[in-house]
Amino acid sequence: MTSASSSSSSLLNHTSCHDVFLSFRGEDTRNSFTDHLYAALVRAGVRTFRDNDNIDRGQELKPEIDRAIKESRASIVVLSEKYANSRWCLDELLLILEQRRSLNHFVIPVFYHVDPSDVRNQRQSFAINVGKRAEGSKWTEYNVNRWKAALTEVADLTGMVVSGSEIDFISEIVRTIKYELDLKLVSTPAHLVGMGTRAKSINSWLENEQSGDNILAICGMGGSGKTTLAKFIYNSNKQKFGSSSYLEEIGKHSKQSDGLLGLLKQLLKDILGEKRASISSVSEGTRKVEGALQVKRVLIVLDDIDEHDQLDTLLGTRASHTQSKIIITTRLLDIRAWFRSISWKCEVQKSELLNDDESLQLLSWHAFGSKIPMEGFKDLAIQLAQYCGGNPLALKVLGSSLFSDAEEPWEKSSMIEVWRSTLNSLNSLKGDLDCKIQGILQKSFDSLPHASNKELFLHIAFFFVGEYEGLVVKILEHDWHAKAGIRTLINRCLLTISPRKKLMMHQLLQEMARNIVLQESRDPAARSRVSQNDESYRLLRKGEGSKTIEGLSLDMQKLKEGMTSNPLTLDTTSIAKMDKLKLLKLEYVKLKGSYKNFPELRWVYWSYCQLKEIPSGLLGSNLVAIDMSYGRLEKFEPPMVLNSMKILNLKGSFDLVSFHHLSRLPNLETLILSHCISLSLTHVCESIGGLKKLSLLDFGWCNHLGKVASNKNENQLLVPLPDSLKILFLNDWNLDGIDDDPLFLIEEPPFFYNHMNLVSNPLMPLTNYTYHGMLRVFDVSGCRNIKSLLCLPSTLEELYTSWCFELEKITFESAQFRLRKFEYQGCDNLGEIQGFFKLVPLVKLDEADLGHLKWIKTYQNTKVNLTGDVIRNFWQTQVLYEYGIMSTYLAGIKDQNMARSEYMSTSAFLSFRVPSCPEKSRIRGLNITASYRISAGTRRDDHTRALFTKVSNTTKGLTWMYNPAIYDISGIEEDAMWLSYWPIGNTLDAGDEINVSIIVGDGFMVSRCGASLAFIDDGEVEPEYYKKNYKKEEEVIGGDLSEFQLTTGAYYLCRRNYFKSTTSPGLLNMLFGDTIPYTDLLGWRKSLQTDYKGSFTEWKAYRDNLFSD
Repeated sequence: MTSASSSSSSLLNHTSCHDVFLSFRGEDTRNSFTDHLYAALVRAGVRTFRDNDNIDRGQELKPEIDRAIKESRASIVVLSEKYANSRWCLDELLLILEQRRSLNHFVIPVFYHVDPSDVRNQRQSFAINVGKRAEGSKWTEYNVNRWKAALTEVADLTGMVVSGSEIDFISEIVRTIKYELDLKLVSTPAHLVGMGTRAKSINSWLENEQSGDNILAICGMGGSGKTTLAKFIYNSNKQKFGSSSYLEEIGKHSKQSDGLLGLLKQLLKDILGEKRASISSVSEGTRKVEGALQVKRVLIVLDDIDEHDQLDTLLGTRASHTQSKIIITTRLLDIRAWFRSISWKCEVQKSELLNDDESLQLLSWHAFGSKIPMEGFKDLAIQLAQYCGGNPLALKVLGSSLFSDAEEPWEKSSMIEVWRSTLNSLNSLKGDLDCKIQGILQKSFDSLPHASNKELFLHIAFFFVGEYEGLVVKILEHDWHAKAGIRTLINRCLLTISPRKKLMMHQLLQEMARNIVLQESRDPAARSRVSQNDESYRLLRKGEGSKTIEGLSLDMQKLKEGMTSNPLTLDTTSIAKMDKLKLLKLEYVKLKGSYKNFPELRWVYWSYCQLKEIPSGLLGSNLVAIDMSYGRLEKFEPPMVLNSMKILNLKGSFDLVSFHHLSRLPNLETLILSHCISLSLTHVCESIGGLKKLSLLDFGWCNHLGKVASNKNENQLLVPLPDSLKILFLNDWNLDGIDDDPLFLIEEPPFFYNHMNLVSNPLMPLTNYTYHGMLRVFDVSGCRNIKSLLCLPSTLEELYTSWCFELEKITFESAQFRLRKFEYQGCDNLGEIQGFFKLVPLVKLDEADLGHLKWIKTYQNTKVNLTGDVIRNFWQTQVLYEYGIMSTYLAGIKDQNMARSEYMSTSAFLSFRVPSCPEKSRIRGLNITASYRISAGTRRDDHTRALFTKVSNTTKGLTWMYNPAIYDISGIEEDAMWLSYWPIGNTLDAGDEINVSIIVGDGFMVSRCGASLAFIDDGEVEPEYYKKNYKKEEEVIGGDLSEFQLTTGAYYLCRRNYFKSTTSPGLLNMLFGDTIPYTDLLGWRKSLQTDYKGSFTEWKAYRDNLFSD
C-alpha cells in the first residue's frame, strides 16, 4: 500500500529510463511555462521526457508516450485552462495515476492559473461531459466518468499552485523533484502491498524523540517482508535526519574477507558525509561510529543481523544518549536482550504477515500483472495464496513462476491445468518447496547453534505442531533439551506459542522441514522421520524395519480416503525392527503380532486402538507419555515400575472398568479419564491415592459414584484425593440416584489447587474455601444447588458461576483479591458480591437503615423492571450499594415534594456552589436524582445501554464517574427516577463549585436532574449504613480507588467494558472530553467480564492444556 502524495511514495526504480514525465496542454504552456520548467529540470540533471509532437496524435496514445510514462519515476502534471479539453491529456492522466497506485510513481500536480477546486469538482474549463467534443466517439459515458474520477484524484494530491515569480516557482518544483527522487534511496520491489498499515507504528516511533527507545528491531521468519518494510521506512523518512545509511545483507557480507571493515567504511561514509572513510581496523571504525552517534542525528538501517557480534562491531557496546534512530531486521527474536546488556532500549516489532486479501493481491500482481486474478483463476489463486500463509516472498516467487497473460481460451485452459497441478504438488506434503523459498527459510535452521536444536525443530515440525508446549517439553526434554530448545526456536522465528500455549509453526517452515528430511534419502526407510501415510503404510506392510527412523506417524482413516481397496492389517514386526524409534503416532491402526521386542519409545499416541489391554512390551521403561484416547481398553495395569511415565491419557475409553497397580507409576503427573463412563468415582479415588506427584486429574463426565464413605451428615461424602493435586476436573457428572438435594464433597485441609472445575456437578464442595490458598481458577457454572461461595481465596484470578440459579452470595477472604475474569450470567438470585455490590430488597430495610432517605420506604411495593449484568427483569424495588454509593430506582412518585431537589435542571446538567453549613451541622453527602426514560424504538432487551452520573468538584479537582450495576428499563411512557446518595461530605467545603451530569448512551433520554446536600447535626447518630467503617483497602469512596483512577483526582467507577472499539466516541467525549486517551479505556481493567487473556481464560481452553507445568 503506498501513499504517493507524500514522501513515503517516492521510491526508487533503478531500471527507469526517465526521472520525470511532463504532462501538459501544448497550446496553453508549451512555449512558455512548460518550456522553462523542462529546461530547469534538465539543467538540474533530472532526466525529463517531454512530447514535442504538436500534431494530432490520432485516436490512441502514441506507444512512446505510454512507454515513457511507465519508464519514468515521477510525473509533473501541468493543469492549465484547456488541459481537460484534450482527450490525450486525460488519457495520460489515467495512466500516470495507475502507475502511482501500483508502482510507486511520484506525482506532482501543478495548478497553472486554475483553481484546484475547479479541477476537483470539474467546474469551469474542467467541466467535461459526454459527447461534448468533436471527436465524440471517445467522449463516452464510460470514458468521461473515468476522466472525472482521475481529475478528482489528482486534485486531492499534494500539489503546487502557481503564484508570484514563475522563476522562483519553477525552482521550487525542481527542488521538490530532486528531494523526492534522491538517488540515494534504496530500491524496493514493485507492487508493494500492505506497507502503509505496517509502517504506521514505526513512523510514529521515528517521530517520537522522547521515547528513549533509539533502536527498533523488525523480527520475523525468512521472506516475511522485514527487509522490504525497512526499505520503505528508510525511503520515507531519511530526509528527516541529518544523514542516513542503509546497510543490507549484513549477515552475508560479514562472513566475507574484511566484510565487517567494509560495512563500517560504508556506514561512516554515509553518516559523516565523507567521500572516503579512512579507517585501518574494525575497532577504529567502531569507535568512530560510537562518537558519531553521540553528536549526530542519523537514521541507520542494519539489514539481516544474524549474530550479536555484528552489532558489537557496527554500533559498539558503549551506551550513549543519542537522537539517532536505528532500525534492525533480524530473525533473532531475542535481540532486545543484547541491547539490554549495554543499557540501550530496544523496541521489537514482529513482522506482520499479509492477510488473505493482501496475499491474493500480491500473488495476482506477479501472476497476472493486476491486483485481481484473471477470470477463471480466482479459486485457484485463493488456494495458492492460502498455502503461502501470508509470506510475501512465497507469494512473489510462486506467482511469478505461474505468470499467465493467456488470452486465447485454449491457452487459458492449459494454464489453469498447470496451476491445478502445482497446487496439488504443494498440498502433497512431500517437501516439494521452491528452492528459492527453501534457501531463504533454511538460513534460520542452518544458524541454529546446536545439533539438538535442529533435531528438536524437525521433531516438532513432523509430530507436534498444534500440541501443547508442556506436553512436548515432557516428552522431548530428556533427549533434546526441549525446554531450552523451544526458547531458541522461538528466538529464531522458527516457532511461536499460541495464547493457549500450543506450539505453532508456519506452513512453509513445516514444508522446509519435510524437504530437509526428504533430502536424507529417496528411501523412506533410510530417513529419520516418516509422516506421510502412504510411506508409513508401505514401511509397516513390508515388515523390513529401519535403522534410522526416530519418529513415525500413520492415520489409517485418512489413508483409506485415497485407497480403492481396504488396507491390510499390519504386523508389529516392522516396528520391532526400528531400533531408533522413539516417537510413534497411530490413529485407527490395527496391529497384529508380538510386542516383545518393541523399541524403547518415549511417546506413544494410539487413538482408536482396538486392544482391550495394553501389551507389556508397549510400556517400556523410557516411556514418558501414552495416549490411548477413544480406544477399546477394558483395564489398565502397568506390568512393572515405570519411573519415566508422567502422562497417561485414556480419555473416551468407554469400556474401561478398572485399572490397577498405579503405584507402579510413581512419577505420574497427569491422569486423564474424562468420558470414561464405566469407571466409578470410588475406584478412581482408591487407585490414585498413592500417587504422590499427581498434579492433574481429569475425571469429567462420570456416570458412576460407587461406594463412597460418608460422615455423620448423610448429605456429605468423604472423597479422598492426593494432596499433590493442583488441577481438578470433576465436571458434567450424570450420577444415578442423585436428587436435587446438594451432596457435598468433604476435603481435609490443606489443599493447594490452582484450578478446580465442577461444572454441572451435583456433588458440591463445602461452601467455605478458606483452605484453598493457591486456587487460581474456579468454575462451578451450572451447579444448580449452590447457594453461596464464602471466603474465596485472594489468589483467585478467574471465577465462573454462570447459571447457578440458586447462588445468592459470594465473599472473599480478603478485600485485596485479584479477580481478573468473572462470569455470572443467569445468576438471577445473586444479591451480593463482596467488594463489588450488594443488592437488598427495599422491603427488607427499615427506615433506620435509610436515614434521611427513609421517605422512599413508601415505594417499596412499586413495580420496576430492573436489569443489568447480574439480574434480568427483577420487578421488586431494590437498594444498590457499591463504591460506598447507595442508589435505587423509583416509579410512580406521587408526592413530588419528597423527590424535589434543592438544585434542579430541566436538562442533564446542573452546577451549584456549596453554601455554608447550617449552625451546629456538617455536610454528610450529596443526593442526586435523574429522571429518564427509554428512547422510542429501543428494544427492552438491549442491555448495552450506558447510564452514568458524573460529579465534579472543580474547586478541588475531583471527579467521579459512576455507572451502576443495575438500571430500570420500565420507563417508556413515563419517566423512571434514579436516586443516589454519595458519601462525599468530607470533600465538600463552602464555596466549592460542583458540576453534576447525567450521561447516557443510545437508548436513554434524560428529562431533568437534581442535587441536594445532605446535612447531619453535630449530635445526631449516624444510621447503621453510614456508620460502617470501610477498610482502607476496600474499593469505595473513602477507601482505595487507585485501580479506578484515570488521572489525578479523576475516578471511573465502572465495571463494564463499554469501549471495546472506536464505536463509542460520543460517550467517550461526554465522559472525559479530550483529557483521557481512548486507549486507556480499551479493555477496561476493572471490567468484571473483561476480555482478560490469562493462561486459562476459559475452563475449556484449560481443559485442553492438561500438560502445563
